[in-house]
Amino acid sequence: MKGTIVVTYKILCKADLNKELSLNELLENEKIAKIIKSEYAKGFRNLSLNAEPNESVIKIQTQKELHSFEVDKDDFADILDLAEEDAQNKKLLKKECERVELVDISTNTTP
Repeated sequence: MKGTIVVTYKILCKADLNKELSLNELLENEKIAKIIKSEYAKGFRNLSLNAEPNESVIKIQTQKELHSFEVDKDDFADILDLAEEDAQNKKLLKKECERVELVDISTNTTP
């Protein structure tokens, strides 16, 4: 079977933010707890904020533009190199933004 691969990637920079917080960590912050209480429990006293034990995670990360290109299925082993080459051809790589992260790989088959 012949076909192509559509590769989606983003450019990573040194100054990018990528942080994860659990819901419990967030609720332990006094400023956040105060805002939640004043917004959703106005007029009540002696309140405590708790999260379920499943520890929901909040991610804070720099929003990135996604770029994509298409290659033959035979080039699967070289996808990262090809993504870096595509970024260079599109002049996306700059001094502080020199890395590529693959976001999605999808296949298109032709009989």
